[in-house]
Amino acid sequence: MLKPVSGAARALRLLICGVLLSALAGCGSGGGAGVGPSVRPGGASGGGIGGGPGGSVRWRPALGTSWQWQLSGPLDTRVDAAVYDLDGFGTSAAQVAALHAEGRRVVCYISVGAYEDFRPDRQRFPSLLLGRSDGWPGERWLDIRRLDLLEPIIAARFAMCRDKGFDGVEPDNVDGYTNDTGFPLTAADQLAFNRAVAAVAHRDGLAVALKNDLDQVPQLVGDFDFSVDEQCAEYQECDQLLPFTAAGKAVLEAEYDLPGSAFCPAARRLHFSAMLKHLSLDAWRRPC
Repeated sequence: MLKPVSGAARALRLLICGVLLSALAGCGSGGGAGVGPSVRPGGASGGGIGGGPGGSVRWRPALGTSWQWQLSGPLDTRVDAAVYDLDGFGTSAAQVAALHAEGRRVVCYISVGAYEDFRPDRQRFPSLLLGRSDGWPGERWLDIRRLDLLEPIIAARFAMCRDKGFDGVEPDNVDGYTNDTGFPLTAADQLAFNRAVAAVAHRDGLAVALKNDLDQVPQLVGDFDFSVDEQCAEYQECDQLLPFTAAGKAVLEAEYDLPGSAFCPAARRLHFSAMLKHLSLDAWRRPC
């Protein structure tokens, strides 16, 4: 289920989506904790599993790996994290390559369940796919039942991520069935859509995250390689993500409103990769 602040973060990001992230020359991160020298991720960056193109090994983040989630502002590559989660359209192949040269892995943020009128491929979406506003400027829910129309668009977006050298994808807005989309979406519709999204990513050799959608974790944990979750501590629902850690798969947790003392002890106990972030998802972070 989409959480209210998740939408707020998307609304703030809308203001900057037309601006590409700056070149990799480091910019300040806003003076918060978590900014430091480059890191060479070792075991924390994760291992691999089969299923990549041509039988190659597909990367998957390991339990407890450090991560950075930046979707707005100049890209700060000084953040001490093994995994960077960045906007797929606003991040260049050169930026991904430079992060790889520093030993980092890079995840591609892509919205798959909502239309965004500021994306360069917006004209590919037929009007019949567009539902109600999700409450934020320029965004509308999509009719995820129409995989015949949506899958080629999603495939092209994931191919862009692959061609830029990303290691994985974070598909957003994959819990529309719990929202007022304008379509009579069911849990079964959502499961079918989410599994199709995961399959497209895996065909490109990309690891794929399940974003939120906690109610369907038991059914989907086998299809996804890791979890990206917002505010599970604030909403007291982190236990719903335990199937991921039980399967040896990372849970990347972001909190916005709680002090670290309110969520870090539990995150460490559960082996979650947790941090405090600004709603705008700029470079600032305070990891546990």
